[in-house]
Amino acid sequence: MKITIAGTPGSGKSTVGKLLAKQLNYSYYDVGGLRREIARKRGITIEQLNVIGETESWTDTEVDNSIKEMGKKQDDIVVVGRTAFHFIPDSLKVFLECDLEAGAKRIFKGKKRATENYYSLQSAIKKLKERIDSDKARYKKYYNLDPYNKTNFDLMIDSTNLTIKEVMNKILDFIE
Repeated sequence: MKITIAGTPGSGKSTVGKLLAKQLNYSYYDVGGLRREIARKRGITIEQLNVIGETESWTDTEVDNSIKEMGKKQDDIVVVGRTAFHFIPDSLKVFLECDLEAGAKRIFKGKKRATENYYSLQSAIKKLKERIDSDKARYKKYYNLDPYNKTNFDLMIDSTNLTIKEVMNKILDFIE
């Protein structure tokens, strides 16, 4: 089985993906983490990488091509990324969403992402809106794809008021 998890910022994609992979004994891959690493190596933020990506496709295609190949060659994987469902079409496609303010609170409180610097909750909300707009522009331009269109997914979960365990259980129940 292949599982792809996409969704809105702060909805719990990475946390759920890691735990799900561990529970199922699958390999775990995080597209956002790979892109953050590209940004870090270039000494820029993920937001800056996204802006570059609006005119230069390499910021996405480098990672997307490797995800596509991985999907062809591997089974028993969980891949977290906004376009992973598109590049691994035979996957179980999960979309996690949460209220933008709740997502911003989770990210701002966590402060685990060195490439994302938010100075206040309001700045986090503003930057997340910008990221969503940038994602939509880039993926529309390069793939004619809206990564937030829920009709692309097999399972949609609103994680705004759910615990990670509750989200996991919804996915596991759907699989069984």
